[in-house]
Amino acid sequence: MSETNPANEFFYSGALPRISRFMVVLAFFATAAAWPLYGWRGVVSVALGCVISYLNFHWLKRVLTNLADSVSPAEPRPSSKGVVLRFLLRYFLMGLAAYAIFSVSPASLYGLFAGLFLPVAAIACEAAYEAYVALARGL
Repeated sequence: MSETNPANEFFYSGALPRISRFMVVLAFFATAAAWPLYGWRGVVSVALGCVISYLNFHWLKRVLTNLADSVSPAEPRPSSKGVVLRFLLRYFLMGLAAYAIFSVSPASLYGLFAGLFLPVAAIACEAAYEAYVALARGL
């Protein structure tokens, strides 16, 4: 069995904070790009989708941490009702935002969906960055 390199562990442990930063930067550029293409309604819907995606990402991270802690025998178990409630609340908020935007302007729904893909784009940026670092530094 091979030993793990501490430099590699340190680098890969920073993936979640980097993904969060990528999400902020990509949200700014996506919102700015929506202005000339779709006007103010597009900007609002993309921004709302980005905010929901960012919150969803962090809430999902907390839910997974709580689930992992509940499996661990050393830690006190968090309430499973609260974990499930927060899990369902995420999807309720996304549906509510989609309904609100669709009722105001059906064309703006595409902007909301574009914003909801923010974590996918941020994870793709992280994967490209990790591939670059692995090739450039030999990690």
